[in-house]
Amino acid sequence: MRYLVKKIFILIVTMFLISILTFCAFHVIPGDPAQLILGTTASPEKLDALRTQLGTNLPLREQYRNWITGFLCGDFGTSIRYSMPVKSLIEGHVTVTLFLGLMVICLTMLVSIPLGIFTAKKRGTWVEQFLGFFNIIGLSVPGFFLSILLMWVFGLVLHLFTPGAYVSYIDSIPGFLQYMIFPAIAISIPEIATLTRYVQTAVLEEMDKDYVRTARGKGAGTERILYRHILRNAIVAVIPLIGMIVGSIFSGSIIVEQVFAVPGIGRLLISSVTGRDFPLTQTLVMYIALIIVLTNFAVDLLIQIIDPRIRLSD
Repeated sequence: MRYLVKKIFILIVTMFLISILTFCAFHVIPGDPAQLILGTTASPEKLDALRTQLGTNLPLREQYRNWITGFLCGDFGTSIRYSMPVKSLIEGHVTVTLFLGLMVICLTMLVSIPLGIFTAKKRGTWVEQFLGFFNIIGLSVPGFFLSILLMWVFGLVLHLFTPGAYVSYIDSIPGFLQYMIFPAIAISIPEIATLTRYVQTAVLEEMDKDYVRTARGKGAGTERILYRHILRNAIVAVIPLIGMIVGSIFSGSIIVEQVFAVPGIGRLLISSVTGRDFPLTQTLVMYIALIIVLTNFAVDLLIQIIDPRIRLSD
C-alpha cells in the first residue's frame, strides 16, 4: 500500500509539473490569438475586447489558475481556431488515436516477443544475423518513409486500400480496420525492431545464469526451461520498455497520421500549434502526457504483480 501511495503521489506531481511546463511553453511562442482571429486590420478596441473575452490579458498566474481549474473540472475551454468547445472537438480524434495506439501495441507484442525468443534460440546462426539485419533496417528507416512505402505497395500496387480515403469507425468498422492496419504497421515496425532486440538480449542473459544450468543438470528439457523459467524472468526485464513504446507511438503517430490522412490527435495537434490555438494545444499535450504517465504507472504495478520480489520503490 505504501508503494502504491508513493506512485500515485509521483504521478500527481509529474502531471502538475507537465501542466506548468506546457502552459509556459505555449505562452513563450510568438503570436497573439486575438490578432490571429481578427486579422491584422482589426482595430485596437476590438483586439482588447477579444483579449478580455479570451482571458489572455490577465496575468499568467491567473491564466494558469483558470486553465488548470477548468481542466480538472472537465472544462477545456473553447478552441480559438475552430470556435467550438475543445472537449467536443477532441472526442472523436482521441478515439481514433487511442484505437491506433492499441493496434500498434497488440501488433508489436504479438510479433516481437515470439520473434525475440526465436532469435535467441538461434544464437550464433545465420538466422540471427539475417533477423538482426532487418532489425537495423526497422530502426533506421524514418516513419514518414515507411508510411509512403506502405501506401505505394498496398494502396497503389496491390489496391488493398485507397490512400487518403479514411473510413470512419462510425460508418464501417471493417473498413476502418482495413484502413487503420497500415498506419499501425508503419508505426509498429520500429517498435517491433526495438522490442525484439530487448527480448532476445533478456532471454540470452537468462540462459547464461546458474539456475538454468542447474535445471539442465536435473534433466529438464530446453523448451521446459525456456517457457517455465527463462521467459518469465526475461519478460519482467522487458516490461518497462512498454512505457517507452507508448511514448514513441504517440510521437510517431503525429507524422503517420499526416501521411495517411487519419483524423487523430496528431493531425489536430499540428493544426493547433500552427494556428496558435492555445486551449486546444494545451489540452492535447496534457492528454498525451496523462496517457504516457498512466501507462508507466500501470507497468510498474504489473511488474510487482508478475514478480513481487522486485521492489521498485527501494
